[in-house]
Amino acid sequence: MSTYRPATTYNPPVPRKYLILIGAAFFVVAADQWTKYLVLRELTVAFDGASGWLSRVGVMLGDAPPEYFDGSHFRQKRSVTVSESFFRFRYAENPGAAWGLFRSLPAHVRGPLFHIVSWGAVVLIVYYFSKLSGKNPAERWALWGLPLVLGGAIGNYVDRIARGFVIDFLEAHWFDKAAWPSFNIADSAICVGVGMLVLDSLVRREKKVKKEAAPAER
Repeated sequence: MSTYRPATTYNPPVPRKYLILIGAAFFVVAADQWTKYLVLRELTVAFDGASGWLSRVGVMLGDAPPEYFDGSHFRQKRSVTVSESFFRFRYAENPGAAWGLFRSLPAHVRGPLFHIVSWGAVVLIVYYFSKLSGKNPAERWALWGLPLVLGGAIGNYVDRIARGFVIDFLEAHWFDKAAWPSFNIADSAICVGVGMLVLDSLVRREKKVKKEAAPAER
């Protein structure tokens, strides 16, 4: 005679939410570094004389050469215009933070500052992510927004460790009247992730208000 055995719930070794964190952050870093590799290959002379992709990766992640007269380390050979009035791909170097903040600081001050800020951001992101249950539908914006911010922060940090400046190449402008500072895939991921976190705060705040108001309506 067979006996009834209740079904057991399988708990994976790594919770699903951490698979999302690692997978999404890795995808952002990989996409960011790959596009920067393509930019160096197609828009600059950085890889001239380098034989094989391993050699080119070594140039990309190695110490930057001395600056040219225009202040850049890798000389630009061309740009790609997608729309004359709105968008183009053009190589740029940013030794500062987002939008060029702190780029005027001396290198011996700027370097340690960015190390502290980058590591602090990673710690805070992982800490707040660990507070998510990973099962509440109301957390979906934070569940994906935090990994995007993490991946973007790591992507730009790789640049700073490797050569002391971040490679930007996306240039949006409105005719000749206004221009958005050059950015990259990592910056884009950070902006999208922050936007999702803003949505998360609004959604969860609205649900909290409705939950608190429910008893009063009875």
